[in-house]
Formats: sequence, C-alpha cells, structure tokens
Amino acid sequence: MSTKPTTTDLEWTELDQRAVDTARVLAADAVQKVGNGHPGTAMSLAPAAYTLFQKVMRHDPADADWTGRDRFVLSAGHSSLTLYTQLYLAGFGLELDDLKAFRTWGSKTPGHPEYGHTTGVETTTGPLGQGVANAVGMAMAARYERGLFDPEAALGESPFDHFIYAIAGDGCLQEGISAEASSMAGHQKLGNLILLWDDNHISIEGDTETAVSEDTMQRYESYGWHVQRVAPKPDGDLDPEALYDAIQQAKAVTDRPSFIAMRSIIAWPAPHAQGTEASHGSALGDEEVAATKRVLGFDPERSFEVSDEVLAHTREALDRGAQAKAEWEKGFAAWRTANPERAAEFDRIAAAELPAGWEEKLPAFETGKGIATRAASGKVLQALGAVIPELWGGSADLAGSNNTTIDKSSSFLPEGNPLPEADPYGRTVHFGIREHSMAAEMNGIALHGNTRIYGGTFLVFSDYMRNSVRLSALMHLPVTYVWTHDSVGLGEDGPTHQPVEHLASLRAIPGLNVVRPADANETAIAWREILKRYTKVFGKGAPTGLVLTRQGVPTYERNEDAARGGYVLFEAEGGDAQVVLIGTGSEVQLAVEAREELQAAGIPTRVVSMPSVEWFEEQDQAYRDSVLPPSVKARVAVEAGIGLTWHKYVGDAGRIVSLEHFGASADGKVLFKEFGFTGAAVAAAARESLAAAQR
Repeated sequence: MSTKPTTTDLEWTELDQRAVDTARVLAADAVQKVGNGHPGTAMSLAPAAYTLFQKVMRHDPADADWTGRDRFVLSAGHSSLTLYTQLYLAGFGLELDDLKAFRTWGSKTPGHPEYGHTTGVETTTGPLGQGVANAVGMAMAARYERGLFDPEAALGESPFDHFIYAIAGDGCLQEGISAEASSMAGHQKLGNLILLWDDNHISIEGDTETAVSEDTMQRYESYGWHVQRVAPKPDGDLDPEALYDAIQQAKAVTDRPSFIAMRSIIAWPAPHAQGTEASHGSALGDEEVAATKRVLGFDPERSFEVSDEVLAHTREALDRGAQAKAEWEKGFAAWRTANPERAAEFDRIAAAELPAGWEEKLPAFETGKGIATRAASGKVLQALGAVIPELWGGSADLAGSNNTTIDKSSSFLPEGNPLPEADPYGRTVHFGIREHSMAAEMNGIALHGNTRIYGGTFLVFSDYMRNSVRLSALMHLPVTYVWTHDSVGLGEDGPTHQPVEHLASLRAIPGLNVVRPADANETAIAWREILKRYTKVFGKGAPTGLVLTRQGVPTYERNEDAARGGYVLFEAEGGDAQVVLIGTGSEVQLAVEAREELQAAGIPTRVVSMPSVEWFEEQDQAYRDSVLPPSVKARVAVEAGIGLTWHKYVGDAGRIVSLEHFGASADGKVLFKEFGFTGAAVAAAARESLAAAQR
C-alpha cells in the first residue's frame, strides 16, 4: 500500500476548485428542488469525479460512443449527481435545466443513471455492487477485443488499449456480487481496471461500524489487486493531487487491477450535515444548503449558480476530447493500413453483422435420434465458434454439464496462468462458481461492445443471477444465458437442483426472451435466431435465456417456424383439430404421445411446440391465430414447472399439466411418471378440456 505521493504533475487552478465546488452546490440544489435524493456522496466525491472527467480520462463529450474512449462506471448509482454534474460541466449534452429537472418525469436525469437514456452513462446502476461487476466485464471485453484485432501490439501501443474506471461506495463492497467480481478481476490480472473506493464510513443506518469491521484494503490485496490509500487534505476534503498521482501509479501497473481507497467525509463541507447518515439519502434542507454555499463562497440566495467562467473552463473538455480522438484516429488509421483483413473484420463486427455463410455451419440433427438439448447446444457453439470469432463465453464452473466450451484448446486466462490452454485472448471463459457476477460481467462485456457473450449454469441457479438478468433486460443487452438441467427431469440431485418456478418467474421479467427448445433442431434454430437478433441499437436488443435439458429427447423434423416462438409441430388428422396440445422442451414429446392416443380414439389433435412465448407474442395476430385457432376451445398446455405462463393460452375450458410443488430425489423418468408427466396424463387432460368446451 502506498500513501499520499510527494510529487504530482497535475495542473490544478483556483478555477478547477471553483468548478468542483460548483458541482457540490448543484448537487445540493438539485436534491433540494425535487425534495428527495442523495446529495451527500455527490458533494464529497466531486473532486474525484472532476479529476477523472477533466484531468484523467480519454473521452470525447461530442462522441460519447467513440471506440477508443476510456469507460466510467458509477457503481454507487444512488449518487447519480456525481455523474450528471460532470456530464453537464464537460459538455456531454446535459444542461442546467436537466439538473433542475432531477428525478422528475421525462427528465434526462433520473434517480439512478440509466444506460441509453442519458448520453455519457455507460451502464445502468443502482443495485449496489452491480457496477463493480460491470466494470470487470468491460475490462475483460477490452482484452478480448484487443485479441481479436491487435494482439501483437506492445502494451499501451494499440488503438484498442484503454482503461475502465469505476467508483464504488461502502455499500457496493458489502454486496457479495462485488466480492465475486473482484476475485475474478484479480485472477484475470485485469491491469486496465481502476476502482476508486469512496471510503466515507456511512450507510443508511449510520456509521459502517454497524455492519463492517474487515480490512477492505487487505481483502483487495488478497484478491491480487494493486492497492493504494489516498489520504484526505487536512480539512477533510478529497485531495485531487494525491488522487491524480495514485491514478497515474495505477495506470503504470499493468499486471493487476488497481484499487484506490479514498477517505472522504460525506456531504463535505456542509456545516452540520457532513459525516451524517441523513445526508446520504435526504435533502439537506434550505438552511443547510444556504450555509454550505456560504462556506464555499456562493450566494446563498441563488440556486443552480454556475459562472460563465467556470462553464467555459470545464467545456474545454470538448476541445481536449476532439484532440484526443484525432490523435487516436491517426493510430487507428495506421493500424487499418497495416491490418486490412482485421480492419474489415472490425468493420463487420462494429456493424453487428455476422460473417458470410455462417448459417451454413449450423449442424442439422437426425430425426428420431434422442439427444439432450444441452448437448445439441454444445455442438452448435463449437460449429459456430470456428466462423464467428467475436462469439465467446463459458460457464460458472459447469462447462462439462452446460456444454458451453466453445474451444477446448483456448481458455481466457492471463499470462502466468499455469494451465496449458491459458491464453489472454482465449475463447472459453471460466467464470468460476460466481453466477451473480458472471451475469453482471456479461452485461459489462455487452456494454463494452465488439464481442458477443454467453454464459451458462443450471436453470435453478438463475435465482443467484436474477438481479443482473433483470438489468440485462432493462438495458436491452444482447447477452445469452445458457441455463441447463431445466426440470425435475434432471433426476437424483433432488429438489435443491430441480427448477419448478423458474420458467414462469423468468418469463415475468419484461424484455427477457426465454427459449426452451423441444429438441436438437429447435436448439440450432434458437441459436441462429439469437445471433440474428443481436443489435447495438438501444431499445432493439434483448437478453435471451436458452433453457436446455439434461436428459435426451426425441429429434423431430426441422421446422423454420420455431424461430417464430410457436408453431404447429404435428397437424390434426381426420378433420379439423378438436383439441390443441401445447408443449415446451422435454414435455413436447408427451404432447406427441398424447396426440397418438387421441388420434387413435378418433379425436383430431394438433401439437404446438412453443419454445418461446416472447417470440410468439411478437408475431401478428393472424399468425398466432393460425397456430392457436380461436375456434378451438379445448386446449392443454404441458410443462414441467408451475403453470402460471399457460392460463392465457388455454382459456377457461383448457387444462394445464404442470408441477405446483417441489421435486424429489430419484431418476428423472421415475419423477415424470410419479408427478403425472406422461402422454396418458396429457391425453386425459385433453378429454377433460373437450368436455368443458362442450358445456
């Protein structure tokens, strides 16, 4: 650990200090105007945020999506004004009226930063710790991107070299997800990641002594991070010179991520509110805001005071950004000239296009042969991996079970790792038994851009990942979750590992596509559709949960309509359908068995496979009615989970063959029989539905 450096090359003027103090009073005013928010951290962190945005980071406020930019993640998303004030001052597009509209309907300054809503916001943060894991994912993506386009360049000499900066608070580091992610970052030796910890000792319930007594810096040392402590100035304020020097030292450490502990006083320099838990999440009050302005030399009678001189000074970031981008583009142009094939690949990937002929590499599976959909997915990944270099991913230590190894000879591991397949630019990611941070890291990877990421675990462990999955959907990120062992059919591991409520629960997340293929051919079509749906346009993309079986299931004729989410797998014979059987995943075969029984009894029966309710709902009404004719009231849905999804599809006369309780430890075939998942049970439900429809 190091202490405050004795020298610095930071240029810090009275105008810089005035700009920092302006950010402080803007934060206090914004919260005071709306009557709620988190002013304290934004006030105390103003020197750190200003130093990053005005003195350290390579960015262009006029082009917030520039490929060569550094990234900034505010993990402590409740302190959104820490970010908004800097975006305003630097010229990213926010103006004073936007700060005045903080937390109000339709504003560009919502309570927590939202990706795609406010220019300059790299990720949606708010749930604590998520941003730490997002930043780790961004750092991983930056390394993989470099491997795709410029692996031979000396460190620091590539146009794809840049840094990921993040600010985290005490709450972020208490959340378990940050521990998972920080462990991963240390293991991966992510030297392009710099995490600033706002060590202000305050949470909602008061001093952090109420809940924490560990040595956080030693914890990060044990993770393998480069660790520094920045002491405050004698008056308690953050010291920008010390911080700047620490950041420069961190940038020079290329074989480890860096952790900088910044001791701060929340709400500094408010005379009475500083150091209090009240300043964390409440407006300071008119008198305290006025008193703070007096301390800082502002007019207590004025709100949202920004001098022309300060704004002109901070908006110089636009000129510096344009210059930095122009300089970067020279190097980028030289790289393009020297690497024409890689440049063409970069252009393709940056445009979210797939290589020519990639669909021809998709495997086709023999009809009738039993194969687990997880195994089919593995074959698809290995086939596509050879032709789609930007596709990479792995598993939370379950690769052999999830079948997520895209390349057995190439593991994403840093230099110095003893494994023979270790490669800093490897294809297969070993996320470790860290499901929650895996999902958030995948979000960071997707946010970074220029790669396509997937990650796997058992479906039951999607519970560990849920908050990150929800944020994937909230941000419209095209990440792919490979969830295997999708029902009680997994067998002897028992109810702790057997998902029951998970499919319905995941389908309840707006914007998440849940895809549960019936067989190997549907699995291949699902992967094709997932990849075709990838987009970089905010609001157009969506995460996908690909839900796969452990056990083998029959393979049916390939039907391209599987990409529409639902389709007629087997048509009724001997007349118009009198009953429709709807199935997903391993239960489609039960619907097929039931159809055979019903057809033999003279009941024309249609089987509908519906791998994705979400994709089906995207289709026009005419198509949906062609699959599920409104005139056919007798319907049965069968799925080995709770039946919440299916009521809208079967109607009042319909029946649902479902599992409304936890499983048990036994062979999967035994469990299906004991729990009523048989063709005969589905046929019996169809007869009940027919009788109800005729009343």
